[in-house]
Amino acid sequence: MTPEYDPTETALLEAALLNVPFDGWSEDTFKAAVSESGIEPVVARALFPRGALDLAISFHRRGDDEMVRRLEATDLSGMKFRDKATLAVRLRLEAVEDREAVRRGTTLFALPMHAADGAKLIWGTADRIWTALGDTSDDINWYTKRATLSGVYSSTVLYWLGDDSLENQATWAFLDRRIGDVMQIEKVKAQLRGNPLLGRVFAGPAWVLSKVKAPAGARDDLPGRQATPS
Repeated sequence: MTPEYDPTETALLEAALLNVPFDGWSEDTFKAAVSESGIEPVVARALFPRGALDLAISFHRRGDDEMVRRLEATDLSGMKFRDKATLAVRLRLEAVEDREAVRRGTTLFALPMHAADGAKLIWGTADRIWTALGDTSDDINWYTKRATLSGVYSSTVLYWLGDDSLENQATWAFLDRRIGDVMQIEKVKAQLRGNPLLGRVFAGPAWVLSKVKAPAGARDDLPGRQATPS
């Protein structure tokens, strides 16, 4: 289901996107969006206190919403997990209608003062994908799954930004390789767990990690919680 967005927020974002190719996600872009949309500056600042930074965040999260909508409209039955994950990342990129806005956003969130916001957005995208695919993990795997997919997603975005191949075929091939690498890691982990000797060696660390739990309830930050030892 597509979320219903505040029309004032939408008007500001659409006006900003017209200026982003020229001025990036900057204060000049924010002021131009306010002027061109006819929205009162005090109202615009109340909706987006940090100006263009908050507009860029809204742009990214709307892309996540569109990706989830497309996933929910797709029949995933019969698909292998790696194919589902690959499709989800591909749908996230295909949901982007303005590649230059993403490019400018990448530059914005590469700045030290905004790096935490950028990391949170990437983590949020990975979380939305895992949730949409039905992930029910409630232990350390909740974190490792999202951390791994965050790496896949961010590297694929960077590759995609420089891809000039027909219909982004080079990007999709790159994505498939990255997902393949992740599946190899999971295969190795399974082999280690199945090895009696190594199982005893890692019994202590495994016990500690088993006490780490996923965040309780809906959150948009990274910390989790630790289970009370029994």
